[in-house]
Amino acid sequence: MKRLHRLSYRDAFDLALKEASVERPTETIFIDKALGRVLAQDINVVKNLPSFDNAAMDGFAFRHEERGERLHVVAKIFAGEKSEPILKKASCYKIMTGAKIPEDANTIAPFEMCTVVDNEYIIVPREIKKGNAFRVKGEEKQKGTTLFSKLERITPAHIALMATQGITAIKVFKRLEIAVVSTGSEIKEPWEEADEDEIYNANAFAIIAQLQKYGFKTRYAGVIPDSLDKSISFIDGLKDDDVIITTGGISMGDADFIQEAFVKNGLEILFHGVEIKPGRASMMGKMDKTFVMAMPGNPLAAMLNVYLLAIPILTKMQGNSAYYHPFVYANNIETFHLKAGRTNVVLGNFSQGEFRITRENRYGSGMLTPLVESNAMLVLGADISLVSKGETVKVVLFDNLANETRDGILNG
Repeated sequence: MKRLHRLSYRDAFDLALKEASVERPTETIFIDKALGRVLAQDINVVKNLPSFDNAAMDGFAFRHEERGERLHVVAKIFAGEKSEPILKKASCYKIMTGAKIPEDANTIAPFEMCTVVDNEYIIVPREIKKGNAFRVKGEEKQKGTTLFSKLERITPAHIALMATQGITAIKVFKRLEIAVVSTGSEIKEPWEEADEDEIYNANAFAIIAQLQKYGFKTRYAGVIPDSLDKSISFIDGLKDDDVIITTGGISMGDADFIQEAFVKNGLEILFHGVEIKPGRASMMGKMDKTFVMAMPGNPLAAMLNVYLLAIPILTKMQGNSAYYHPFVYANNIETFHLKAGRTNVVLGNFSQGEFRITRENRYGSGMLTPLVESNAMLVLGADISLVSKGETVKVVLFDNLANETRDGILNG
């Protein structure tokens, strides 16, 4: 594989997606453990949904041609009961939501639409439509059709539908084994004492939290040692993991032994450097069957690049067919300028259809508080140097993924 150097954000993203392996082993699990997992099989409808004609609301079941007439209530039908058809001319059933509708009725009139003459007789309005509040057997899903397709990510709605089919166990892709590691002799773990010249290790725990939000299985593997020989040995011990994510130690101003240690372990670099602000110091590559993602050392840059680059790629590797970030359109309410020639990520807040930039877009990549103050961001194309007040922009929310196009989140 040819080594590439700095790429545009779009080229780096596309290359990493192309090289990300999606060959995952599978396992069978119970549906109560399936939330967030990815289906490794198609699931077909085994029982019509609904499985019988039933009432969508409380009301009276009758023959539509007798609307407007005075109808005799001949029986009450509750959910769970099986009633034989007994309607005669000018008669109806009093029926409850979810109850099975006998074959001789074709329309449901809600109680509030009817005129009650007395305890035994009602009048249905003439304007009611045929089939009103009538749930037809199989109208939602028919037996033998596809309920869900392979590669779909399982949501609570998926689990609910599978339960309606009596499905209790399904085949899913095994979760990726992701190792998160840190670099730097100056960092201390949060449970250690740190003096004024040392900093606490925020990046690893921030990245782990980001990944866990999207259902990924992670482990903290520690700090890469500050020597080439020890780093080579340390990295060799991570080769059983599907993915290794590091932060720091690969920018132009850092000692290059971390990259060298990966290369000594067989890393083939896809790119080293991305034309994006913040986050230029990003690197990705493949080391045998392990995908390596080296993120910037500055915490804000690290978290944004994990969100924009790592999470969609990991989502694809996990087997999910929907891995692009969704966006919403918004009205930008404050003019701001940018340096063109690179992709710019701009933090802000989205509310009621409007986007406002955070701190007038004045903050450093080593900060974390701007992330806490923001709920969304813009990803602006390299040709954009000005975003005007009143301009419509594509806003990426810090939320879930959807199956958008590659170009979806890029403004311009």
